[in-house]
Amino acid sequence: MPIFHAIVLGLVQGLSEFLPISSSGHLLIVPWLFGWDDFDDESLKKSFDVALHLGTFIAVLGYFRRDVKVYVIEGTKLVFSRRRPSTPDGRLAWLFVLATVPAALVGALFEDTIDTRLGTPFIIALSLIGFGVLLGIADRSAGRRKVESFGTRDALVVGGMQALALNPGTSRSGITMTGARWMGFDRDAAVRASFVMSLPVIFGAVVFKMAKLFSEGGYDGLLVPMAVGIVTSCVSGLVAVWGTIRLVSTRTLMPFVAYRIGLGVFVLIVLAAGWRDNIG
Repeated sequence: MPIFHAIVLGLVQGLSEFLPISSSGHLLIVPWLFGWDDFDDESLKKSFDVALHLGTFIAVLGYFRRDVKVYVIEGTKLVFSRRRPSTPDGRLAWLFVLATVPAALVGALFEDTIDTRLGTPFIIALSLIGFGVLLGIADRSAGRRKVESFGTRDALVVGGMQALALNPGTSRSGITMTGARWMGFDRDAAVRASFVMSLPVIFGAVVFKMAKLFSEGGYDGLLVPMAVGIVTSCVSGLVAVWGTIRLVSTRTLMPFVAYRIGLGVFVLIVLAAGWRDNIG
């Protein structure tokens, strides 16, 4: 795998993981558009994807390290004291974990179906457009709720919607922001909740896939590109988190909606013109 490709895909993963534009969709669309064929089999591709997700996990963990420290400490108190959390942070910690359960269950049960049936350029294009429109509609709501008001119902609703992000093109951050806005949260709360909820999801995915990776030995010849991908996805992920939080404090999420629709339409044009085949 050329180092240049590793850098580009690392940048794509880091930026699109936290912007509501679908990292999984972009990681499939970018090589497809440029005609890159860097992997001999699917296991090598999954190995590289694991490295990229590890980089974005480090990025969001680093950015929210103070928040995460508080959530871990306060949430752990519940386990050892066997009583209700003494602070709102302890309650939020376990609600954010609860919100990851639907996606984890769906991912574990339907991993093979997701890998084989979804992820074609045509489906990604439709998902970018369709879920982009939903994000735009949800963002027009005048929600005023803060993260502190996040409750069990919110965790179940937003978590259930998060399972849809297993379809490439949906966007995990995009669908959780959509769900949070529909539940009445303001933009800042929706974005922050989305980013914090990404930690257990990304961590779980990395651990699960790395276990399979080492058991199958699917990383030969990829160590250098993987290291480059981790670094670039981490750096670009930090930029994406910082930039998104700054953006939503003064603007709407509509620039992301416009981008999603534009990219989706472009992919459909490429397919209709026959410039690229609709392959997975």
